Amino acid sequence: MKVLLVGSGAREHALAWKLKRSSAVSRIFAWPGSAGIDAIAERFDCPGDVDWQVLAETAKKQDIDLVVVGPEQPLAEGLADACKAANLAVWGPTQDVARLESSKAFAKELMAAARIPTASYRLVQ
Repeated sequence: MKVLLVGSGAREHALAWKLKRSSAVSRIFAWPGSAGIDAIAERFDCPGDVDWQVLAETAKKQDIDLVVVGPEQPLAEGLADACKAANLAVWGPTQDVARLESSKAFAKELMAAARIPTASYRLVQ
């Protein structure tokens, strides 16, 4: 299986390290990657200023089997949705679900509406 790992931080380095040890994974590509990740994975050839739809389409054209998204921001911006639209398997939530992590106000309002115990809060604009 060919895996594309999206991200450049310590979390993604740990994911690359673990993916490398899987017998199911034949190749790991990373975008944008980092010096540490480069020691484990191959750099994925895609422009640095690419939008998520272009990244997903490029992954599809290069026969990537699974996209693993580490950082919150690409998920909040819809990368998982773009992957699904390109018929790519993706590890990471859709943009709507990612709002739970990317928008603390949304998460607090949802918890209050569902009567889920949480610390008190106040929205300041």
